[in-house]
Amino acid sequence: MPREELDFQIRRDDWTKTRFVEGAQPAELAEGQVRFEVDKFAITANNVSYALSGDGLGYWRFFPSGEEGWGRVPAMGFGNVVASRHPQVAEGTRCFGFYPMSRFLVIEPGNVSAANIFDAAAHREGLAPAYAQYAPVSADAIYTKKSEDAIILMRGLFLTSFLAEDYLMDAELHGAKAVLITSASSKTSIALGFQVKQHGNARSVGLTSQRNLEFVKGLGCYDQVVTYDELKSLDANESVGMVDMAGNGEVNRTLHHHYGDQLKFDCTIGATHWEAERSGEALPGAKPEFFFAPSQIQKRSADWGPAGFQERMGTAWSAFRDWSAGWLEVDRAEGRDALEQAWADTVAGRTTPNQGLVRSL
Repeated sequence: MPREELDFQIRRDDWTKTRFVEGAQPAELAEGQVRFEVDKFAITANNVSYALSGDGLGYWRFFPSGEEGWGRVPAMGFGNVVASRHPQVAEGTRCFGFYPMSRFLVIEPGNVSAANIFDAAAHREGLAPAYAQYAPVSADAIYTKKSEDAIILMRGLFLTSFLAEDYLMDAELHGAKAVLITSASSKTSIALGFQVKQHGNARSVGLTSQRNLEFVKGLGCYDQVVTYDELKSLDANESVGMVDMAGNGEVNRTLHHHYGDQLKFDCTIGATHWEAERSGEALPGAKPEFFFAPSQIQKRSADWGPAGFQERMGTAWSAFRDWSAGWLEVDRAEGRDALEQAWADTVAGRTTPNQGLVRSL
C-alpha cells in the first residue's frame, strides 16, 4: 500500500514550535506533473538561516504549507521520481536538490535536460533558478553513491562558500590581508576557511566560542583561531575583512569598533546566532553587505560558461569532500521523533560541530 502524505511544519514566528501534518494517499497527478518521494535530507544551521530569511528571500515560498503562520523549511536532499506525467522525466530518476521535510513533493517541470529538471510551478515565480532545479544523479559528474550524505550535508553550503570566496577575490579582497570568519565551527564557515587557506591570498582567521575552540583549532583550515572574548587581542592595525556567518550584533559591533577603517569589508551570509541582538546603528569601517549566492552563480555561469562553472566548482568540492571525511560524523535516523529532535537541537544550538544530521520520513 502506498505511504500517506506527511509534512513537518514550523511556526514562522516561533521556530521552536513544530507539527506534523498527515494526509491521505497522494492524489492523482495532473498532466505534466512529477511526484518525488523524498528519500533523505540534511538538517544544518543553514536551515535555520532559511527560516530567518524566509520572508525576505522567499524561502517560505518554495513549498507552501497551506495554512497561514506555518511553513515548510527547504532542505538539501535526494528524492526519487515515483510517478510522472511528464514525457521527459522518467520514473525512477533520482535527483539532488531542495526538498521539503516531507514524504513527497510534486513539481511541474518547465525546462528539462539530462543535467537538470526545473520546477516551473506558479509559486516558484521570481525565485532564483538555482533554488528550483533538481539534478539527476545520472548526469552529475561529482556524484557517487558513497558520498550522498556528504553531498546533502555540505555541497550546498560549500557552493555558498566557494562563491563567496570567489566574489571577494574578484574584488581583490578590498585590500584585506586577513579574512575573519565568524561561527568558525559551522560547516559553511569551515568550507570558507578551507577555501581561503587553500588559495593563500589572505590569512584565514576563525572566530568561535570557547566551547568549540579545540575542535576548530584541530581542523587545520584556519591560520589563526580566536574566541569571541579575545577579539580585542587581534592586531587592529592589520587590514581585514569579515565574513559574518553568525549574525551576532555584539560581535559585529566589537569588530567594527576595534578595526575602524581597517575593516575593509563586512560580508553577511548566515545567522547561526539567530537569537542574538541585532542593531541598525551605523558602525565604523565597511558597511555590511549581504551576499546572495545565486547572483554570483549567474555571473560566473556567464563568465565561464555553465560547463566551466561546474568544472571549477566540482574540482574544489572534491578536495573539500575528501578532506572533510577526517572530521565529519554522519548521524542517520528515520521517523518523526528523530526529525523533531534534530530540528529542536539545531535551533537551540545543541548539536556538535562535527555532527552531520541526515533524516528521513
